[in-house]
Amino acid sequence: MDSNHISEQLAWLIRRHGVEMTHLSGGSHIGAVLSVADIIAVLYAEILHVDAQNPDWDGRDRFILSKGHAGAALYAALAECGFFSTEELKTHYANGSRLSGHVSHHLPGVDFSTGALGHGLSAAVGMALAARQDGKKHRVFAVIGDGECDEGSVWEAALFANHFRLENLVAVIDHNKMQSLDFCENTLELGDLAAKWRAFGWNTIEVDGHDHAQLKKAFDNIDNDRHRPTVVIAHTVKGKGISFMENDILWHYRFPHDGWEYDGAVSALHAVRPEGVVDPYTPEGVPDPEKPGADADIGNDHTMSAGYHPHFFGREAKP
Repeated sequence: MDSNHISEQLAWLIRRHGVEMTHLSGGSHIGAVLSVADIIAVLYAEILHVDAQNPDWDGRDRFILSKGHAGAALYAALAECGFFSTEELKTHYANGSRLSGHVSHHLPGVDFSTGALGHGLSAAVGMALAARQDGKKHRVFAVIGDGECDEGSVWEAALFANHFRLENLVAVIDHNKMQSLDFCENTLELGDLAAKWRAFGWNTIEVDGHDHAQLKKAFDNIDNDRHRPTVVIAHTVKGKGISFMENDILWHYRFPHDGWEYDGAVSALHAVRPEGVVDPYTPEGVPDPEKPGADADIGNDHTMSAGYHPHFFGREAKP
């Protein structure tokens, strides 16, 4: 079994756990979990130097999921890698659970609590600088959202990282083109994101964020020789892997409800289940999946741009 196949197995399990966790808890952000699953799978299966039996090992690579609302993806990866039991994933969002809706450092393997967007890269920069000053060889990885790049603190951190030539720092942008209530370009134009990062002095690599070979190659080409930080812009699809969720902003906050939503999500994943993977929840899939009815909310435009009408607020749109 080649290593690339192992990362694909982990990505599938992250998606399957994510569906179950949000379904059981009524929690949010399954769309973001699905878009970032391949990035996290490649990092944990192929790239990061970590030890589940010794999560506080000083020589470990540090990892920050700055887009902490996709925390279910990280929780699933950590559990599958042995940091804690996969059975605990069922407590996601529950009162008293360690698995809060946004990433919590109370779990082994989590280096930084996240959820307030714009903070993760700044923390990662500090960790990378401290490692440099202490003469330590570990690397620091931060996964951030494209909508998160609206935050000024991201660009302050980018300037700082380049100024101090932090070649031990890698940022990964989950560039799924959607944020919160709309497409990124309708919310605050990002323009040529790669050009922006290059202008800030970063080694900039663009990849298909669902192609494991491309992701691994990008992480293997970190520009240590020129002493500068690296950003991997991973082009992804919000809701990737479940067709009725893909590129639909509805699934930023919605969870798979009982009925056709849950049945359809599980069935979609089973249709692409990699060889050697066992579904821990529905090993044979859903035996008689409920189908969406004629009134199912599929294929509709749920963006704020489509639903916003200025007369709701007693004013007309500006020309």
